[in-house]
Order: sequence, then structure tokens, then C-alpha cells
Amino acid sequence: MASERADTTTGQTPVAKDFNAYNPRLGIALKVVSALVFTGMIAMVKLLDGAYPVGEVIFARSFFGMLPVLLVIAWQGQLGEAFSTKRPWGHISRAIVGGTAMSLWFAAIARLPLPDATAISFSAPLVTVALAAIILREKVRAYRWSAVVVGFLGILIILSPHLSGVAPTEEASLGAMLAFASAIFMALAMITVRRLTGTERTSTIVVWFAAVTSVFALMSAPFGWVMPDLNDAIILVAIGLSGGIGQILLTQSYRYADASTIAPFEYTTMLWTVLVGWIVFAEIPTLEVVGGAAIVIGAGVFVIFREHQLGLDRSRERSTVTPSKA
Repeated sequence: MASERADTTTGQTPVAKDFNAYNPRLGIALKVVSALVFTGMIAMVKLLDGAYPVGEVIFARSFFGMLPVLLVIAWQGQLGEAFSTKRPWGHISRAIVGGTAMSLWFAAIARLPLPDATAISFSAPLVTVALAAIILREKVRAYRWSAVVVGFLGILIILSPHLSGVAPTEEASLGAMLAFASAIFMALAMITVRRLTGTERTSTIVVWFAAVTSVFALMSAPFGWVMPDLNDAIILVAIGLSGGIGQILLTQSYRYADASTIAPFEYTTMLWTVLVGWIVFAEIPTLEVVGGAAIVIGAGVFVIFREHQLGLDRSRERSTVTPSKA
């Protein structure tokens, strides 16, 4: 038995693919493992404790993250195709927006507990729905708008202790605002990727983003980069490599099942960040964070299934951009 499915690595639709390639369990497993790997990456960023400029950390994430991706693409014999594009300015604008999201995200992580920052970042898909209606003129009806409204109520609950709780610290308040601003730029990144997926391969989008972001980040070197010691240098390289490996796992996960099956497992990131935050940083999420995150996740999952009902395939978009990273 054969099934036609879009190849999320090449961006092409094969005439037929063996039914065994449709393997939801494998796709889900890859998605969950990618969420764990990305959580490890985020934890390493937090371990640096803001000792290095954001541009330096972004360079490590983008440059070293590009290496495992290029190895896999070269192994598949598609290295030349990955760099080939007729829309360089589209990729550059995507890198500017995504790089801004990453900068804000890394800055937020340094100031907030991991569960709090992660919960706020889950607002990105909800913001995307609103931006798609405004920028792309996508028709959004009452069901999805209702999910967006409910989801933002959850975000307000998460933000409340940081912005209006009992004696919130300036760092926590700033971190909460940075995390939400990052989510907005993550949503803008999703919109730019949605435009690119019409003509560009997933591998092209991923490689161009890493390459252009590396160049932009490197341009910040004269403005205060710090020479890392051996231990921190290893962490910086590991941040990049884990980001690249996570990207490979994420992209591959969408080859084995539909977005409606795979995407909800992005929210396992919340479980991993709670565990890592508790074990590594002694961070325990508050009731507001837990309750607000549950509302936001519920709204996000509803949007995913509603888009599936409408026949909207977000596989290629979601295999490139996720709520927890740009």
C-alpha cells in the first residue's frame, strides 16, 4: 500500500512512498526526544548565567548547530540543493526575525525560571493565528479566535506574579516581558516561514537561517565578546551541536506522521523544563505557572486540531520553527 506524503527534508512530494514510512510512533518518539534535546540546550544557555553577550551565544548556537545539519544533508546528497534559492531576501528577513526572537529568548532565560519562560513561549502559535489573519489575510473563524482569547488569558495568569505579584523583582519582570516579546517574534518567524514553504525546501530554510544568523551574530564580535575558558567553550559548542541535533530530530519527526499527530508533543517541553529546572536549578513552578501553562497548552492543541480539520498542513512550518526556539 502506498501513500503520498510531503518530504519535509527536500520539500518535494514524491509520487508514492511505502506505507511503512508512515510511522506515527516513530514520529512521536523523535519529536519527544527533540524536545528533550532542545531543553538540554536551553539549560546550557542558562548555565552560562549571562556571562557572555547574547550575540556570542547566538553565534555558537547557529554556527555549531549548522554542522550536524550539513552533515546529514551531505549524506543525503542534497548539499547543493540546500543552498540553492531564488528568494535570498526572504531567508534574510526570516533570519532577522528569528534571530531577534532567539536574542530575546536567551535574554529571558537568564532572568526567569525555565518553566516560566517556556510556558510564556507557548503563546507563539496563538500569536501566529492572529498575525496570519492580519498579515497573510488567512481566514480565521470563531473557533480559533476563541482559542487565542482563552490562551492569552492563560498567558496573563503566567505573567501575573512577575508583573503584579507580591514584590516582583525587576529582573523577573524584565524576563517575563522579554519572553513574551520573544514569543511575538517567534510568531513572526512562523509567518515568514509560512511564506517560504511555498517554494523552498525545509533543508534550505534551516541552512539559510543558521548561516545568515551566524553572520549577523559574528558582526557583534567587536562589541564586547568575551574569550571563554575551556569549560565554557565546551558548553558553547555543545549548545550549538545539541541545537543542530534537535533540529534534525524535529525535521525527521514530521516525515512519519501529520502535523496534527506530531505537533502536540511539542508541549512535552514543559515536562522536561520542569524536571531540569527542579533538578539542576532548584526551580519549582508556581501554581500560576502550572495553571496558566495548562490553559495555554490546551488552547494550542485545540488550534492544531482545528487546523487539521480545516485541512491546513503545517508540517513543513512546524518542522522549522517551534514555540520553544526560533
